[in-house]
Amino acid sequence: MTTVVEATPASDRELVLCRIIDAPREKVFRCWTDAALLPKWFAPLPWTTASARLDVRAGGTNAVVMQSPEGVDYPSSGVYLEVVPNQKLVFTDAFTSAWEPSEKPFMVGILTFEDVGGGKTKYTATVRHWSVEDRDSHEKMGFHEGWGLCTEQLEALAKTL
Repeated sequence: MTTVVEATPASDRELVLCRIIDAPREKVFRCWTDAALLPKWFAPLPWTTASARLDVRAGGTNAVVMQSPEGVDYPSSGVYLEVVPNQKLVFTDAFTSAWEPSEKPFMVGILTFEDVGGGKTKYTATVRHWSVEDRDSHEKMGFHEGWGLCTEQLEALAKTL
């Protein structure tokens, strides 16, 4: 089970989740960057991930469709801003593809993967929002609960690789 690590947001527009995951960072990173693996953990159950297309490189696009228990699709797309293998992923929904602005930018996600020894990874997910209202909305959607559950699912999958 993941270990919760306290993390303080740097601003009033950030949400942060930090965990120690019992799996090497290469495997945790792979779960985020392999389109065949992402659907196995990305949505907080009972939600699912119906599909994932990932072009993991700076400027590359991602398109993920989450599905509610009632079968309603929730597509999202974005662009990777920075990719440092096994260390860092930065992505945003401010662009869709080929640097086309999205209809409503909401966030920038910054994921870091740090080796803490013993085959464990310090995983930090920082989500920056365009406004305090967007941050509040994301928090009310269940950011900590949802991302926390997904992190547990991520850990379970990474341990099998």
